[in-house]
Amino acid sequence: MANSRFKSTCLLLAILGLVTCPVWAEPTDEQDNAQHPRLQISREFVEMAEELDTRFWHDKAQSILTDKLEHHKKLNENRAKNVILFLGDGMSVHTIAATRAFMGDSNKQVFFEKFPYVGLSKTYAVDERTPDSASTATAYLSGVKGNYGTIGVNAKVQRGDCHAATDSSTHTESIAQWAQEARKWTGLVTTARVTHASPAGVYAHVADRKWEHDGKVTKDGCSAELNIDIARQLVESPVGKNLRVVLGGGRANFRDKSMADEEGYAGKRTDGRDLIKDWQEDKQQQGADAHYVWSRSGLYNVDLSKTDYLLGLFDASHCSYHAEREHDEPSLSEMTEAAIDVLSRSENGYFLFVESSGIDGAHHATKARKALEETEEFARSIELARSMTSEEDTLIVVTSDHSHTMTINGYPYRRQDILSLAPNLATDEVPFTILSYANGPGFVNTYDDGGRMDLTNVDTTDPNFQFQATVPLASEAHGGEDVGVFASGPHEHFFSGNYEQTTIPALMAYAANIGPFAKNELRKS
Repeated sequence: MANSRFKSTCLLLAILGLVTCPVWAEPTDEQDNAQHPRLQISREFVEMAEELDTRFWHDKAQSILTDKLEHHKKLNENRAKNVILFLGDGMSVHTIAATRAFMGDSNKQVFFEKFPYVGLSKTYAVDERTPDSASTATAYLSGVKGNYGTIGVNAKVQRGDCHAATDSSTHTESIAQWAQEARKWTGLVTTARVTHASPAGVYAHVADRKWEHDGKVTKDGCSAELNIDIARQLVESPVGKNLRVVLGGGRANFRDKSMADEEGYAGKRTDGRDLIKDWQEDKQQQGADAHYVWSRSGLYNVDLSKTDYLLGLFDASHCSYHAEREHDEPSLSEMTEAAIDVLSRSENGYFLFVESSGIDGAHHATKARKALEETEEFARSIELARSMTSEEDTLIVVTSDHSHTMTINGYPYRRQDILSLAPNLATDEVPFTILSYANGPGFVNTYDDGGRMDLTNVDTTDPNFQFQATVPLASEAHGGEDVGVFASGPHEHFFSGNYEQTTIPALMAYAANIGPFAKNELRKS
C-alpha cells in the first residue's frame, strides 16, 4: 500500500507538472476481511474474568515494570564462578511460542523466558546464510565463525579438506579450554551422540562434522592418523580428556565394529580400539575416582560426591526422545543434575554445556509435538539448574544454534490445542494445521493426487504425525533467522540487544574473568 507521505509528494509534483501520479485504490472490504478475518467465537473458549478488566493488564504491566526497576537498581556485576550454557538445538522463537501454547495458553512462560535479560544472536556461517550445528557450535563456544560443516576451526578450513585442519594454527579455542586453563572443571551433557556437532564444539577440531569415528575419515579419502576423529579427540585431546563430565549417547563411535556394547550393538570403529577402555585406563593411571556408566540405574549407583570423572554413554547413537525413553535411560534433567553434582566439587568453579538435541531432530522430521515436548523437558532442566545454583555466582545462558522453518499460522482460537487444525478453512475449502513447515517430509500429509489433503478426521496430536509442509524434502531444513539468548546471573545484563553469535562466549568469559576476554586481557588490547 502506498505510503501517505509519498502520495502527498507525488501530488505536489503533479501540480507542478513534473510527474504523473498513479491511481491509488483504497482497500476493499473483501481485501480487509481476507487479511483480518472476523472469526466466530470458539465454543470451547472460556473467558478468564480478570482479563476483561483494564486494571488486570495495568497491574500486570506494573508488576513487570517494578521487577525491571528492581533489577536495574543494582546490576549483578559479580564474578561468575560458574557458567552453564544451555543449547536448545534448532529452538527457534516460533518453537518457544508454540511451547507456551502447548503448555496450555499463550500467557504461559517457558521457564527461561522469566530470565531478566533477553537478546538475539545472528547465526549465519562464513560461507552460508543458513548454518548448521557445527559452524554455530564453533561460534557460540569459541567466538569464531567458521564454514558450514566444520567444527573448532576458522574459515581457512573448507569442509572435508584433508589437510587444512591438521594445521593447528586454524584451530579455535573453546570456552571449555579457557575454563580449564583457569583451573575450573568442565563438562558436557547432551541428548545427542557426545561426538555430534554441538557437543564436539566443546573439545574437537575437524574439517567435517561427519568424522565422528575413524571409518568416516577414511571413507572420505583422508588419513585417520592425520585427521583425528572426534571420538578420539574426546579421549585423547587436551580439552577432551580433561572434561570431568561427559553424558549423552554415541557408544558405537568409541568401539571397533568387531565389538558389541552392553546392549549388544556393534561398534563403528575400524581401528580395533575400545576408546571407553582407553578412557578408563587413563583415569586409573591418574589415580582418579572415575566411572563409566551406560544406563540410568548405573548413573544412580555412582557416588557423585566422590567422583572426579564421569563418562555416561546411554545409547549406541542418539538418546531417545524424552517421551519415548526406556525406563533405564536418564532424562536430560537427570543428566544435568548429575553433572552439576560432580562439577560443584570444584573449588574454582566450572563450565558446563548442556544440549537438547531432540528439538532439532523432531523438527527435521516435521514432528512438531515431539519438538515441543523436548522444549518442555529442556526448560525443566534449566529450572532445575537454576534451583541448584545461586544467581550470585552462577551465570546461566540459554540460546539456540539456529532456527527451523516451522511457523504458527491461521487464526487459532485462544487456548486452542496448538497441535490441531486452524478454525478457518483455506480458499480450497480444506482445513490446515496451525503448525506447519516451509518444507520437509510432512509434505506427505499436505498434498495428494486430488490436491490438498483433507485432515478433518486425522489425529494431528499423535506424536508421530508429520505436520504439513509446502516443499517436499526428506528432512526439513534449518532456518536462517536470529535466535533468542536468555541470561540469568552475574553480568546477565550484557546479553541484551542484537549481536553476532560469536559474542556469546566472549560475554560469558568476561563474566567469569577467563580466557582472552578476561578483564586483564582486555586491558592489554
